[in-house]
Amino acid sequence: MELTETLISTTPIEHNSFLRIDRDQIRLPNGNEHARIVVRHPGAACILAVTDDDKVVLVRQWRHAAGRALLEIPAGKLDAGEDPAQCALRELGEETPYTAECMEKIFAFYSAPGFCDEILHLYRAVNITPTSSLHPDQDEFVETELWTRDQVRQAIQSGDICDAKTLLALQYWLMESV
Repeated sequence: MELTETLISTTPIEHNSFLRIDRDQIRLPNGNEHARIVVRHPGAACILAVTDDDKVVLVRQWRHAAGRALLEIPAGKLDAGEDPAQCALRELGEETPYTAECMEKIFAFYSAPGFCDEILHLYRAVNITPTSSLHPDQDEFVETELWTRDQVRQAIQSGDICDAKTLLALQYWLMESV
């Protein structure tokens, strides 16, 4: 079965500093036309950082869309033309007191492909140390927390950790010990 949808035209709805919202007119595989709303995002890097004593580095921050503070792995959007590994190094240092020797790519994934083209690049921070001199962006307020595997398991089970990128990264981390 042919599944490809063909783009006919794009009409901008809203464009701001880093997000674009477009109305795409597409042709369906059966020849019919349909409109799709697409959020275009530059992508992001997210970081699985674990201390020498096997605690994962998490950040707690207010998420306006969720209406609450969420516990997440450090992450941030890519600047124009930025290498995702460099973004991961920068974001780890901005959001936490930690720096890393380097980043190892784990995998990349779409955040919400039904309406958004954002790709998140998940990295493992290698040899982290609490030596960052960077600071969060002016509109960013974060608290760093270190959690054990047991604490993470309980928080996932209770629903206290409910951010998708964080769930993926933490499940990956937990599966490593199995």
